[in-house]
Amino acid sequence: MGLLGGTLLGGNMSNVGLLYVGAILFINGLMLIGVIPSKSAAILNFFVGGMQVVLPTIILMQANNDPAIIFATSGLYLFGFTYLYVGILQVTGISGEGLGWFSLFVAACAVVIGALQFVLGDAVFGVIWWIWAVLWFLFFLLLGLGKESLGRTTGWFAILISHLTATIPAFFLLTGRYESNAALALGMAALGAIALVMAVILGRRTTIAAAPAASVDASISL
Repeated sequence: MGLLGGTLLGGNMSNVGLLYVGAILFINGLMLIGVIPSKSAAILNFFVGGMQVVLPTIILMQANNDPAIIFATSGLYLFGFTYLYVGILQVTGISGEGLGWFSLFVAACAVVIGALQFVLGDAVFGVIWWIWAVLWFLFFLLLGLGKESLGRTTGWFAILISHLTATIPAFFLLTGRYESNAALALGMAALGAIALVMAVILGRRTTIAAAPAASVDASISL
């Protein structure tokens, strides 16, 4: 089973966390496309970010130096620190360059973890980690390099993959029905690619649609 499967105790805890990763990716995606105010989204970022730090810490305390459990738990902190960082930025209004460059680190780690998943025999989560790597790389471009034109594309991609890579796999893991094979991995990769293409299209359309409204607001304020 994949990185988020783990042992019975660690697996159940991390799978619950994975369920809420789907929720926060969805909420943050809605925030990036302008549906939810940032301060409203901050609350759930603190909740989920805290969960993704507390649960791995509990798992590590009971790991008995088991390398497999330690490895499985290490990736969870990448999510927890990201969401806590997002929540702090949303509340304080601090610029996001630091989060952007941290996202590049997370993206690189996700590529490595994804590759290791293939070695460990879980091709589906190997693909899922690579999809997450794409998302975090978009965060890097958006926040670290200031590519503001990618804001809505990043938001749509987060929305489209939130349930695909987190909520649905979490339910399969929690009910003991999770499976991983080459065919399912190829299907996940295809859906991830489709989600990226759709995110680019939707991002461009919503950006173009928002531009006239912004121009009208500006003229009114003048």
